[in-house]
Amino acid sequence: MRFILIFLVLAFSLQAKTELYFINKKGEKLKRIGYPGKTTVLKIDKSIKNPKVFFNKKEYPVIKIKNHLLSLIAVNYKTPLGDYKVLIKGDNFKKTLFFRIKDAHYKKERLKVDPKKVHLSKRDLKRVKKEYLEAMKIYSAFTPKKLWRGDFISPIKSKITSSFGNARIFNSSLKSYHSGTDFRAKMNTKIKASNSGKVVLAKNRFFAGNSIIIDHGLGIYTCYYHLNRFKVRKNQYVKKGEIIALSGKSGRVTAPHLHFSIRINGVQVDPLQAIKTLNSL
Repeated sequence: MRFILIFLVLAFSLQAKTELYFINKKGEKLKRIGYPGKTTVLKIDKSIKNPKVFFNKKEYPVIKIKNHLLSLIAVNYKTPLGDYKVLIKGDNFKKTLFFRIKDAHYKKERLKVDPKKVHLSKRDLKRVKKEYLEAMKIYSAFTPKKLWRGDFISPIKSKITSSFGNARIFNSSLKSYHSGTDFRAKMNTKIKASNSGKVVLAKNRFFAGNSIIIDHGLGIYTCYYHLNRFKVRKNQYVKKGEIIALSGKSGRVTAPHLHFSIRINGVQVDPLQAIKTLNSL
């Protein structure tokens, strides 16, 4: 009897279809491939009951979109290249998929900013730490309801001046990476909500300046930084395309622009690739 049960579980595991893929710039599906700072999709067979997904010692939420069970594998920018495993567990089900993280070939750039935004005072360090913890609390919250409708859109139609992932050197000393996409924007250019959702932050911050964060549900957040004026307030629900702010040059900047970023399951990811991925689901 025990042998028959094991056989049935194995047979079910083989029949259940799962698909792990990355959407590239051309919209093509690359199977079992991922890149640091980008999003890979795991499609899960609906016949699997109570599925759970694990990657790199972290559990990823399983969500339902258009009658499909999915898990969005947001790969941290600092994840070392190499081969990994994605584990799927369910009632009487277990499957491991091999997953290769490849080099995204990000560029490098040097920026000149206010020295006070590089070498921080004790007071500023305290403020930055407080703002960081506040942001992490927001991103760790998971709204189980899908708040967005239809495709995500760009918050502004303008030239991209700096892409996600660029390695950055500030004033020849501080090293970091660009956590979003910068769009050219003159002062007071209208900024649109990328999709419907709830404003969970609208305030001035040390590095990001005047900032807005929108929760779209299911672990998806969009962020809009260096703004001049707010057109919405915290806890307000907004619709896709609604004007939420006017662009500016607040925070650590070299000139007026819009910094646009996306978090998926708490991880910073390439916003343009994330939009392409989300709109393909």
